[in-house]
Amino acid sequence: MSGFAGKVIAITGASEGIGAELARQLSGKAVWLALAARSVEKLEKVAAECRALGAEALAIRCDVSVESDCQNFIEETARKYSSLDILVNNAGVSGHARFEDVEDFAWYEAMMRVNYMGSLYCTRYALPHLKKRRGQIVAVSSLAGRVGIPGRTAYSPSKAAQAMFFDALRLELQESGVDITIVYPGVVATDIRLHGYGPDGQPAGKSGLKEEGAMSVKECARQIIEATRARKRELVMTLQGRIGLWLKLAFPKVVDRMVLRALKKD
Repeated sequence: MSGFAGKVIAITGASEGIGAELARQLSGKAVWLALAARSVEKLEKVAAECRALGAEALAIRCDVSVESDCQNFIEETARKYSSLDILVNNAGVSGHARFEDVEDFAWYEAMMRVNYMGSLYCTRYALPHLKKRRGQIVAVSSLAGRVGIPGRTAYSPSKAAQAMFFDALRLELQESGVDITIVYPGVVATDIRLHGYGPDGQPAGKSGLKEEGAMSVKECARQIIEATRARKRELVMTLQGRIGLWLKLAFPKVVDRMVLRALKKD
């Protein structure tokens, strides 16, 4: 599935999970991809898969928490392809810990640098190119950025900050021709929670959420691509997610109970 022929698309966090699947599904003839992540080895593997599907694919090492890396990623993309049509801010890290169990908040700051500042940095350097093409920004946020979840006192605020940044930026860009699509996935079957921070700042090695019934990464990517193609304002994944956001306005305690049921018991 593609339908993005003639487009230059930059994707952060493209070495695995949602980002890698987006790259594969977007691949096709006359699609030019720029893929960013910290692991060049994993990126090159994804890039090779994309080339086999007919796309041009450039793999660039980028730690989105470092502004100079983000600048280099966008500049290399523009230099290679001479333009940029779509920026997908997908890179992110997770974490699960009860607030009172955390002794060192350094990883809270590190998470904010990736999940919020990383999107900001990439967007800053991409905007001049996107304006020339009346392009699009896609921000992969999370339902956790719309609904507070126990154990996510770092992750939820970082995703809320990302979403609110793009909500505000959308209004600033309304005369530019650049559209912004904010995506709110629920639980998706990736390893992000296993690799995410635990209370001591080390990889948790397990998920704090019930993974049964998690959306497949292929379905998640498919929905993001469809929303991108339609240049939608936002995409809230799953009927339960949409109902939950509506209920939060009228019956917040009902949503609290829904959230608690989604957590694993220690």
